Amino acid sequence: MTPIGRRTFIAGAAAAAPLLAFPAIRAHAASRISLKYGNNLPLSHPLNVRSHEAAERIKKETNGEVELNIFPNNQLGGDTDMLSQVRSGALDFFTPSALVLATLVPVAPINAVGFAFANYEQVWAAMDGELGAFVAAAIEKVGLHLLEKIWDNGFRQITTSSKPVNTPADLAGIKIRVPVSPLGISLFQSLAASPTSLQFSEVYTALQTHVVDAQENPLPIIQTAKLYEVQKYVSLTNHIWDGFLFVASGKTWKRLPDDIRTIVARAINESGVQQRQDIAKLNQSVQTDLQGLGMVFNKPEPQAFRDTLRKAGFYAQWKEKFGAEAWTLLEKYVGQLA
Repeated sequence: MTPIGRRTFIAGAAAAAPLLAFPAIRAHAASRISLKYGNNLPLSHPLNVRSHEAAERIKKETNGEVELNIFPNNQLGGDTDMLSQVRSGALDFFTPSALVLATLVPVAPINAVGFAFANYEQVWAAMDGELGAFVAAAIEKVGLHLLEKIWDNGFRQITTSSKPVNTPADLAGIKIRVPVSPLGISLFQSLAASPTSLQFSEVYTALQTHVVDAQENPLPIIQTAKLYEVQKYVSLTNHIWDGFLFVASGKTWKRLPDDIRTIVARAINESGVQQRQDIAKLNQSVQTDLQGLGMVFNKPEPQAFRDTLRKAGFYAQWKEKFGAEAWTLLEKYVGQLA
């Protein structure tokens, strides 16, 4: 989609009353609100496929008044750049991993506590429930607005170039790329690995040149980013569940008229639920595809990793950092960790 210029609001639009049904939007067809949404994923990823559908729906339901322009694949810079832009209002929407928000909203990545979630039933109960609401309130305090439905990135898996990871001992000393996140660094340090934080846009080259020898991401990311070209082994550790937080610039969100805000939120949230289903289906087929491309899979037993983390003090450390209230909400859905 071709980027449009700055957003334009006609006088009096903000005073329009919210609508319960939307047979028509205000009769000022000449007005145009142009919104920019940036992400770090290729166009082929379900996040961009469903985002495009949301954009088309928003345009249709607003009679062409609102256009959501999508900038995929780091076109607007890396995650750190886009986070800065969405905070300033230069970018209207951004879908970072909670790990990326950690420096700004310390509680945001609580979903990424190592080996916490056992399955998707626990994930969606927590993120659509009290834990997700707690995180949303914290995000609101820093001038951003979190859309209700968190999109799925998937359970993260470890890939390596030299050997599979079957036990915690296999991670000892291995150079592994992790997102720019204290939690990710802490997790792999507690497992005796040697983590290095890099922007996602740098991962392929870093693996190709052996700046790092391993990385961790959900299977669809491994496929769409073509990491199979520079990695051999996939260890299905499910060590972190990761989501895309569909955040809006607080400046943009407050400026939008109520009826427009309702349409935008509904389209994005409903596309988010569909994207969750896409990832679930994709996970069923992508392993076969990656095996066909030469990747070798194994599935470690997670309990040994949990035990190692507990002995290393990882859970106790992060319980203190996230705070008792947030940690209690997490354990409500996943059981006792610390």
